[in-house]
Amino acid sequence: MTTMDLSGVTLGWLTGPIFDKEMRVSSRRRRNYVLRFVYIGLFTFVVAVLWIDRVAHTMSSGYTAVYQASRMSSVGIALVASVIWFQFLTAQIIAVVMLSTSISDEIYKRTLGTLMTTPIGSFQIVIGKLASKLLQIVLLLAISLPLLAIVRVFGGVPWGFLLSGLCVTLTAVIFVSSLSLLFSIFTRRAYAAILQTILAMGFLFGFVPGILAALLHRTVSETTFMSVLSYVNPFVTMAAAMESLLSARPTVRVLWPLHCAIMLGFSALLLLLAMVFVRKAALRQAVGATPRGDPETPGPARGPAPVSIRRVQGPPVLWKERRIPLLGKQRKGAKIVAALVGLGLLLLTYGLCERERALDVPEVHMMYTIVFFSLGLLFTMVLPATCITTERESQTWTLLLATPVGDWEILWGKLAGAVRRCLPAWLFLFGHVVVFALAGTIHPMALVQLGVLVAWVLLFLVSTGLYFSLRCKHTTTAVIANMGLAAAVWAPVPLFLAILLAMAKTRSDLIETYMDMNPFVQAVVIMLATARKGGLGAYDWMQSGMKSLPSATGWIVLTFTVYVSVGLIVLAHTAARLRRNP
Repeated sequence: MTTMDLSGVTLGWLTGPIFDKEMRVSSRRRRNYVLRFVYIGLFTFVVAVLWIDRVAHTMSSGYTAVYQASRMSSVGIALVASVIWFQFLTAQIIAVVMLSTSISDEIYKRTLGTLMTTPIGSFQIVIGKLASKLLQIVLLLAISLPLLAIVRVFGGVPWGFLLSGLCVTLTAVIFVSSLSLLFSIFTRRAYAAILQTILAMGFLFGFVPGILAALLHRTVSETTFMSVLSYVNPFVTMAAAMESLLSARPTVRVLWPLHCAIMLGFSALLLLLAMVFVRKAALRQAVGATPRGDPETPGPARGPAPVSIRRVQGPPVLWKERRIPLLGKQRKGAKIVAALVGLGLLLLTYGLCERERALDVPEVHMMYTIVFFSLGLLFTMVLPATCITTERESQTWTLLLATPVGDWEILWGKLAGAVRRCLPAWLFLFGHVVVFALAGTIHPMALVQLGVLVAWVLLFLVSTGLYFSLRCKHTTTAVIANMGLAAAVWAPVPLFLAILLAMAKTRSDLIETYMDMNPFVQAVVIMLATARKGGLGAYDWMQSGMKSLPSATGWIVLTFTVYVSVGLIVLAHTAARLRRNP
């Protein structure tokens, strides 16, 4: 047997026929080509914005050719750093979404048990699923390689930085993919796996380092702490690599090969756990057991089990939506334990802040507001986009349309159900404000203004989520579309407008007005003005004026009116197309 044959046998044993099957299916899915098109579009947008900001603006300012040539190295560094960060963040988001249904599809299509009756083992199932999705992400990462190679000619960018950025990105993607694949075993819905993976990443890479930093900052220097943390945290490693590129004397030096090896080791542990749980799930299905989360069907030997009939009360669609759990069907004990652990960790952060006498600082409450607001926004972007697609995937949507229930009754029921499921995620924000308002640290007006802000965010994103859920065939596609819309409206669009206005040398009143309608900007301004013991402070908007309470409240209400009007228009359009997209 030749060496090539030996290598072929080895690769075939690693991936198995699952990899070949997944690649054939992926080549026939239109959404993979749409994903590549959108990725290239976003990539081109980022590069174009940076080029306009760094090069075109300099050329239009009348600088000499010598000065422009001397600036090309800094342009190359800025482009490479931005592209590396773009790939690092985008690839992880795509990995979370793509792996969110990798195992759950096999479980709930009743094909996993059949696979276990073949020579295919759990190792080949897990590795084949992972490798097929990773190949799609690697193809996306390869798109930027020619640009990075060309930009490096400008100077200032060593090959070692490009290699380290690519390796750190790949190992982070493998870890996140393994985590998402593991969560997909325990939940049927893609959005639940996506939310659980994002929350787990936030806990591992954000919350835990923050707690350790607060506990150890008196005994361990910041440089030592960040150096140790960089070996297990890809975000810190990437930031340290960027600092070494931009600064002649970086404060944190990291051995990125060791970091990559550690991340691959963690990924291997997650994959090992996934193999164990996949085998258990497959054996349960092979012997006829019911998958977790499905109602158990009584066997013929036991006879029909007594079932209590639940009477429908009120609007039927709303009645059904009220009985949908937040993150799928979970055991009540697990929910209680998770709630107690989350509450304990939150109280721990308050205790650490109190130890530093920081609970009276407005910036601390601003950070709590950003975290809690991001949590609520995440659930509000994801959950409404699943309302109709899950009905379509379970083949109950056409049955619902065949009932006497009217279009607007269906839509309002879905809207109310989505709002009900999103509200628990916002309780952290309002609970924080209420507690510290009673303590006299935050002015009670913050509760009113944040309530108006959360109200229009809810209505706007729930309306767009229902629209995408109606138009898209798959839940994952609808979730990505709703998240992409929110990200585009509140992040790249104002950045692009700011650069264009700067090039045109015109006043930036338009961009300041647009930015003051951003929900994060409004949340920060509200908290910085109200988190003061001595009374209300000035509302520091990007626009001039509106520093008093009446004018700031008027601007918040005006923003509420604009976004609610847009949301109602989207709802009307959704109702008009309700029976045209069965």
